[in-house]
Amino acid sequence: MTSPILAIDLGKTGCRGSLRFGGRQIRGVEAAGAPGLASAGGVSAAEDAIRAVVERVAPATAFVLSVGAAGAASAPEAAALLARRLAEGSGANAVAVTSDAVTAHAGALGGSAGVVLAIGTGAVATAVDDAGRFTRVDGWGPLLGDEGSGGWIGLEGLRAVLRAHDGRGPRTALVDAIGGCYGVGPEELPNLLGQQDNPASTAARFAPAVAAAAATDETAAAIMSAAGHALGRSVLAAVERSGLRPPVPCAVTGGLVNLGAALLDPLDAMLERVVDRRAPLGLPIDGAALLAVEAGTALEGLVTRIG
Repeated sequence: MTSPILAIDLGKTGCRGSLRFGGRQIRGVEAAGAPGLASAGGVSAAEDAIRAVVERVAPATAFVLSVGAAGAASAPEAAALLARRLAEGSGANAVAVTSDAVTAHAGALGGSAGVVLAIGTGAVATAVDDAGRFTRVDGWGPLLGDEGSGGWIGLEGLRAVLRAHDGRGPRTALVDAIGGCYGVGPEELPNLLGQQDNPASTAARFAPAVAAAAATDETAAAIMSAAGHALGRSVLAAVERSGLRPPVPCAVTGGLVNLGAALLDPLDAMLERVVDRRAPLGLPIDGAALLAVEAGTALEGLVTRIG
């Protein structure tokens, strides 16, 4: 009898779990995310987040646990350690761990060649060519990369607020927006971010406010345009490095898609005539579920399996 699958999409903001049997979701749950496997204490934080989901939705019978985790691509040893820990104590009879960028690609294009741009708190573009070769662009985390991501947009917005507050930059409606988002004034922002275990996630909470202000505020509009262009450069780099020939199948996935035209219009303008934009077939968690049962996809070399 086929075992149930517990697919998990572990991002820096949220950890989503989907218990499935026979391809149908039985139960779903969402909990807090983790800073990423490449960060200090990242494996333990990821394990805690995943266990919180497992405890709420895991079946009493044996199941397969399939995880797409932020940071796994840049920290493969941490991903392997996470897989071992989950195999030892999660109750699963088999464990698969890979990057959330890999599960995003699998979910969006179903294992086919093309480029997937995954944008949430972080940002990464991945390409798979017809021979199964995998290319990753960005996804380097909030200190070194993730340009155009929710964390990046939020942080740029907060910097603009402090520049306006100091008189170093133009006045912006974003100053008034921080109270509704965080309940603090500009002077309190450094202390607020400094106290967070996951400051990128906290900054990303401001991204919707920046996008909403972009229609009437020049500072916010400039930030959103820069974000779209940064994401476009990542996709174009993934196309060039992979050797895929235009027009390349391309899907955009992740929570930042909901920011709408303020982000997507400048992105699409950069990609015109280079990609064939398609609606994602599914979500990253669908990709995790797919990789739980399909060991023959082009992405298999990027999956750590135990059991």
